[in-house]
Amino acid sequence: MPRNRFDRPSLKTLGIRSSLLAIALIAGTALAGPQVGQPAPDFEGLDSTGQSWSLADLRGKPVILEWTNHDCPFVVKHYQTGNMQALQREAAEAGYIWLSVISSAPGQQGHVSPAEADALTQSRDAAPAAVLLDEAGTIGRAYNARTTPHMFIIDADGILVYQGAIDDRPTSDHADVAGAENFVRLAMADLAAERPVTQPVTRPYGCSVKY
Repeated sequence: MPRNRFDRPSLKTLGIRSSLLAIALIAGTALAGPQVGQPAPDFEGLDSTGQSWSLADLRGKPVILEWTNHDCPFVVKHYQTGNMQALQREAAEAGYIWLSVISSAPGQQGHVSPAEADALTQSRDAAPAAVLLDEAGTIGRAYNARTTPHMFIIDADGILVYQGAIDDRPTSDHADVAGAENFVRLAMADLAAERPVTQPVTRPYGCSVKY
């Protein structure tokens, strides 16, 4: 008995299925990364002064990681309005170690030399504990950092408790800073009150990290 022509998928159908499978695999890989409630990925890197930093050495202290790129308009929004600097100082007063991370590769937007990184910190009156120069992208990929800014909060026990956007206004409009719900500030308030972070994961926004 001859087979029905619908019994076997056509080459076109097989091709579509293969493409969808490939897209699914790529999407799964893109979404892979650290999980809230689990130990944050350890890292080691040099800052703009040549000092080495590692998460293991910071155990016992809460840590905030901020992915940044000074040429990104979304980052410019938060620095030119003083929003990021105010948050950095609040975090420092609360005992956090704030590390700004630059994962731009050489030749890519946002890549800076150690001297340029220090000059940016000074000119913007920024207040991180250090600026990590991650030009190989090792730390960025370990955290699946996707945008600038992209924020991560790690508690004193080394557990990731927040990852995502700085706030709920995904624009580069400076006027949107006022009245925004700042997810990082809210997470710090939750931790200070010894309660679970209300919004532990949000969708980051900004420019893509220039690996």
